[in-house]
Amino acid sequence: MAKKKKKGGSSASKGNKSKKRAKKQSLSVRMFKWLVVLGLWAGIIGVFLIAWFAADLPEITQASKFQRRPSITILASDGSQIARYGETKGRTVVISDLPTNLINAVLATEDRRFYQHPGIDAFGIARAVMVNASKGRLVQGGSTITQQLAKNLFLSYDRTLKRKVQEAMLAVWLEWHLTKDEILSAYLNRVYLGSGLYGVDAAAEIYFGKDVEKLSLRECAIIAGLLKAPSRYSPLANPELALERSDVVLSAMVEAGYIAEHEAKESPRTLPKPAGKSAVSKEAGYFADWVLGNLDDLIGTPGMDLIVETTLSPKIQSKAEESLAAQLREKGSKLSASQGAVLVMRPDGAIVAMVGGKDRTGSEFNRATQALRPPGSSFKPIVYLTALEQGWKPGSTILDAPITQGKYKPANFAGKYYGETSLEQALAYSMNTAAVRLMKEVGVASVINNARQMGITSKLEPDLSLALGSSGVSMLDMTTAYATLANGGFGVTPYAIEVIKDTQGRVLYKRKPQAPVAVIDHRAAQNVSRMMERVLIDGTAHRIKIPFPASAKTGTSQDYRDAWFIGFTTEMVVAVWLGNDDNSPMDKTTGAGPPGEIWRDVMLSGRNLFTPIRYGGSPNESEGRGNNDGFSGMLGRLLNTEGDGKLKPKQRDSRDFSHLND
Repeated sequence: MAKKKKKGGSSASKGNKSKKRAKKQSLSVRMFKWLVVLGLWAGIIGVFLIAWFAADLPEITQASKFQRRPSITILASDGSQIARYGETKGRTVVISDLPTNLINAVLATEDRRFYQHPGIDAFGIARAVMVNASKGRLVQGGSTITQQLAKNLFLSYDRTLKRKVQEAMLAVWLEWHLTKDEILSAYLNRVYLGSGLYGVDAAAEIYFGKDVEKLSLRECAIIAGLLKAPSRYSPLANPELALERSDVVLSAMVEAGYIAEHEAKESPRTLPKPAGKSAVSKEAGYFADWVLGNLDDLIGTPGMDLIVETTLSPKIQSKAEESLAAQLREKGSKLSASQGAVLVMRPDGAIVAMVGGKDRTGSEFNRATQALRPPGSSFKPIVYLTALEQGWKPGSTILDAPITQGKYKPANFAGKYYGETSLEQALAYSMNTAAVRLMKEVGVASVINNARQMGITSKLEPDLSLALGSSGVSMLDMTTAYATLANGGFGVTPYAIEVIKDTQGRVLYKRKPQAPVAVIDHRAAQNVSRMMERVLIDGTAHRIKIPFPASAKTGTSQDYRDAWFIGFTTEMVVAVWLGNDDNSPMDKTTGAGPPGEIWRDVMLSGRNLFTPIRYGGSPNESEGRGNNDGFSGMLGRLLNTEGDGKLKPKQRDSRDFSHLND
């Protein structure tokens, strides 16, 4: 009986197991059915979404469009053409034309799995998501080269989900209809590579003066590095950044196994100069490059033909180039001066002329915007402005005598000192020790703050030597600061682009006039401007004769390494610099010499060309410069005014000022 009972128990157990198995199978069937249903719905929704995204995809029929490179035409203020960039440069190349190093450099940095993925790289997207999540910000993208080509060929630059989906769809379409080599060729022929250049052949010609087939490893890395940020890493605009980016590219090539580590280390870290070929005509070439460098900030990377209307004046530009070239040709060797730059700005910030060097075909480095040079005494007006804001008067006195306390012992030019003197005379005659004493009185921090308010962005060392312009400053910054004085104390933002259009006339950008914002005291600005008139009347620049009132200041850095002349009217601000790129001394060349003569030529060429710009105050106020033409202007030049605004006869000074400072 016990055995039968045991056998019966076993049958019951088997029955339970069968029921459980049947229940599980039933659940699996139901789940499978639901999955099928959900899959069908997902498929229907997916088809619907694809149809919706594809409804307005552009026509994809003409392969010739793949090789088209947009052009950028830059116009002067009179409508004449300054330069044209884009599709006129470079040949259409195929993969077999290109150096292996260039192809590998691009693949290493942009799309290492290019020859494996079908147009969309799931691994690349996942990697980008992980990197961005770990960094907490967007630092890496997941777009493939095929997606980038699709975007460049057919789509706008809107950052929307719809555009990203369309980009992926077009990438798959391209992969279906073209070979990998054809896709890569189309991409490299069209891609924007900075300085207005499209395609690798154009970049090779302009950046390195050679055909793309002859590029070295370093040059290939520089071009591949441009793909991340063309304007930022352009070797014309930022040579050091271009080299730093090329180091990153070489490291990526080593990591990807394209080159050995010793090849990357042995690659010369230099930027070869182009063989004399220029992207634009010599006239305004530096200006055109600067304009192109600003396009990204206004409309992003251009993907269509553009017409850019600018503020450049051909008349003033030609005179600036002509005068600088003549001075260097006739006196450069004698003065040991090999380079120069000229920048002309309206008091509202409009750039009307820019000469970044004596010959752009020999050097595309823009000394008007990129070089940081000590401005010497041309920095002093900011010190005097600060004093006037703090209550000093043009007639207030300051001691000009040797400074014996402390380690810093500035000296006057030619060792001449003038004792107690007015601020007006101290500025006009550029007395060094007086300026340093005044800086100490008003405070270095206050002077630096004013410099910042006036547009100087370069690093300024917070010590007393700053009064004599010891810190390197760009010409663009110095001109901006003087423009603030010229307009009566209102902030200035340099600009050159007025309008950007496409070839159909559609306006993509139009500059809106900015409401004037006071950044320094108006009365102090006007008083400093008037004090600076004496520089031209009987001060350090008394030999630079012009037939109308203007304010100016000379500047010469230590050991005659830099010679500056900066001056203005209410129509124009003109800055001139002479020196040497290697920072070697000149032969006693001062700002009042050739720079002053260039300044005079340019200033005369622009007389009455523009409407005066002057914000704030009454046009006839006695404190200001007022109307500098006619009888009142002449009277202002012959008479002094004190801080109370009353005109007082100019007193003859019996002291000897024959050895003026600069």
